[in-house]
Amino acid sequence: MDHKQTRVTTGLSGLDEILDGLRLGDNVVWKVGSIADYRLFVNPFVDSALADGRRVVYLRFGKHDPVLDESLPVKVHTLDPRPGFESFATQIHTIITDEGREVFYVFDCLSELLTAWATDHMIGNFFRVTCPYLYELDTVAYFALISGRHALRTISRIRETTQLLLELHRDEAHLYIQPLKVWERHSPTMFLPHRREGERFAPLANSYDATNLLTAVSDPASANRQLDHWHRMFLQAEEVANSDDAEEKARVVEHLCYHLIGREKRIVELARRYFTLDDLLKIKARVIGSGFLGGKAVGMLLARNILLNDGSRDWSDCLENHDSYFVGSNVYCSFLVHNDLWKLYMEQKTSDGYFDAAAELRERMLTGEFPDMIRDGFMEMLEYYGQYPIIVRSSSLLEDSFGNAFAGKYDSFFCPNQGSPEQRLEVFEDAVRKIFASTMSVDALTYRVDRGLDRQDEQMGLLVQRVSGAYRKHYYFPDLAGVGVSYNTFVWDKGMDPRAGMLRLVLGLGTRAVDRVEGDYPRIVALDDPMKLPMKCFEDIRRFSQKDIDLVNVGSNALESLSLFRLLEEGLDLQMERYAVADREAMDRLAQRGKKQQLWLLTFERLFKRTDFPKTMQGIMKTLEAAYDYPVDIEFTVNFTGEDQPKINIVQCRPLQTKGIQERVQLPENLADEQIFFRSSGGFMGGNLSLPIRRLIWIDAREYIRLPQTDKYEVARLIGRLNHRIASRDKSPTLLLGPGRWGTSTPSLGVPVKFSEINHMTAIGEVAFPEGDLMPELSFGSHFFQDLVEADIFYLSLYPRVFSCLLNSDWIYRSSNLLEGLMPSSGRFKPVVKVIDTEALQLRLSADVIQQQLVCHWGRTP
Repeated sequence: MDHKQTRVTTGLSGLDEILDGLRLGDNVVWKVGSIADYRLFVNPFVDSALADGRRVVYLRFGKHDPVLDESLPVKVHTLDPRPGFESFATQIHTIITDEGREVFYVFDCLSELLTAWATDHMIGNFFRVTCPYLYELDTVAYFALISGRHALRTISRIRETTQLLLELHRDEAHLYIQPLKVWERHSPTMFLPHRREGERFAPLANSYDATNLLTAVSDPASANRQLDHWHRMFLQAEEVANSDDAEEKARVVEHLCYHLIGREKRIVELARRYFTLDDLLKIKARVIGSGFLGGKAVGMLLARNILLNDGSRDWSDCLENHDSYFVGSNVYCSFLVHNDLWKLYMEQKTSDGYFDAAAELRERMLTGEFPDMIRDGFMEMLEYYGQYPIIVRSSSLLEDSFGNAFAGKYDSFFCPNQGSPEQRLEVFEDAVRKIFASTMSVDALTYRVDRGLDRQDEQMGLLVQRVSGAYRKHYYFPDLAGVGVSYNTFVWDKGMDPRAGMLRLVLGLGTRAVDRVEGDYPRIVALDDPMKLPMKCFEDIRRFSQKDIDLVNVGSNALESLSLFRLLEEGLDLQMERYAVADREAMDRLAQRGKKQQLWLLTFERLFKRTDFPKTMQGIMKTLEAAYDYPVDIEFTVNFTGEDQPKINIVQCRPLQTKGIQERVQLPENLADEQIFFRSSGGFMGGNLSLPIRRLIWIDAREYIRLPQTDKYEVARLIGRLNHRIASRDKSPTLLLGPGRWGTSTPSLGVPVKFSEINHMTAIGEVAFPEGDLMPELSFGSHFFQDLVEADIFYLSLYPRVFSCLLNSDWIYRSSNLLEGLMPSSGRFKPVVKVIDTEALQLRLSADVIQQQLVCHWGRTP
């Protein structure tokens, strides 16, 4: 027998007669005028179910009085919808899963969710993901909506999903019930209004009675009901903004911040302090969809308002305006629901499915479609930007918060924005899909696990910005871009002040500043002494300066990296005198070959010596730091409108993830050379340090460079497997040393590990091996650096051929290699990867930031 045909009573014989009873799998939605009317139909249903020996579950989440009496033998689950749609829907899904089949449910009034979520659309989403799951488990569930409180679009979505939709009406003397939908059941009078007469429900068989009833109860404000509650909330806010009631304005600002900014108290407090009601209304006018803006968007907006409201200086003369758009975080959930991915999303939230289901979910997200309403918003935005390049940036709920930067964990994409409107929309939507899918990447998932965030809601909002810059022929890019930190833990000279801050500066797009770029180097600027270079370990400044520029090529409709040499050959006016010094040695070599060409080294000397740019950037970061009451990390662009008049665009601002200097460390004195594994002056970051090292993993440079490229990738995977065998940093602190750059995408420059493959290390070191062109990069301020700081991994670089560095590696080749015992299948890599137990040698790593001294020594001579 098909369980779906099993008859179930409503508890009211007259109602059973109208509906031909209920069936297992039915979801019954009641449109009511009050909770009291809903209760009139819930109680007979529950009483009959209990009498039949059914299990009844009451889901309690509303602020209204309970629908069911506490004395009834029903199971009650109390939930809080305020943390948001995702959290609430997940909890409901878990309850339904745990309760099992053929359970009878009573839900509190769904209209209560408007207070928590501020949008009808998400109530429609909730019903669309919950109703089919209840149907699948042969349950019967009662829901209620308050008539007139919801947009017609929401009611329509619920009607499409539910099996029964019933509306209650009242006049002065009677209660009426009108079925609006009864799935797979029909009678000649089923969908007429029925007047309750004791236990019976009599249909209004004549048009006179029906017309009088329905005209009396119709909503004269039905046009307003076309609007989602989200839009009505902001229309009401506009009315308050036009009033003189300062107290009411403050209350509305607080209310809107709760629905637009986020839930982190410190960020919301900053928003309440620096956003006016007019500010929030202007932001809302540029929001596509609904929900939170996300951390990256909020940080950018806060930074601007903090500076523009600074009483000590008028920053407006040096700040570039912004005209960003925002895609609300609810669009992410709606995208999952619209593409029938919610069930898989719930599976991903389980321990077993956390990584496995994520892989499938990510692939399916890459081919998903967007609801028409959202696509219309996308197209309107693209029409506004015309054919200016734009960047689509991740802006998730947890991103850029106090304690969690998620630096580089989620994707962002430049869109050159060329072609027909349809082509530009297609490219934009593909970028959005990829950013949404990046929430399911292994690196992002591992990051959330490591930070204890794997059970928290992480919806993805988006920040869409016009790319700051200018056209130069068919190229588009800003004059300068970079990242800055207001507190510099990477001080490479004992005379430097870490509180002065630091910049990582490049010509062109800022991608070269936030990423570790292969074979190229940004300019590191200590703001208390901009001309001081952190290159005392480098023999050739030419080798360690920027040579390529990232830009948008509107001709090829792509993001490209081109050499500065080529761009100058093409005749681009790059104002090189402002940023660079002539490379006379290189020009002389070219002249000897009969070619004249102006060549430059990007040192930015004139910018630092002849303008207030360093002081301006330091002032910006210190102003933001004071407002945050915490060090900050910013991303910025710079464009010059006059000879030396920079316009600065703060495109991102977040609390800086840093461990600081911490307590002073007393380095051991009078160590003999045979007691020292390595010693260095400078070239490290991570604060003061003194800790034992129980295990060393060493990558032999000479053996590594001999490997074919496929084996170099396999070495990276091997490091990952060793990394995951580290059960605890406290019990087994491990030092990883290897040639060149960790995390590079180019195996010829270092070991191409992912961050999730080194995240359990206590310290990592990059060792220079000039013969193989394997050189470290001091990447302070990059995404790689943020990963190290957040994971509390100490970073060091060693240059063994420089007089200030000593590396005593001979003992490594005399020591037992544990690799084959730990990883038998990887024994062929024994010459390359050496794993050494150092506990008996009492190996200790110590660093003093103030003195810029680093030493790793043995307590017992090996």
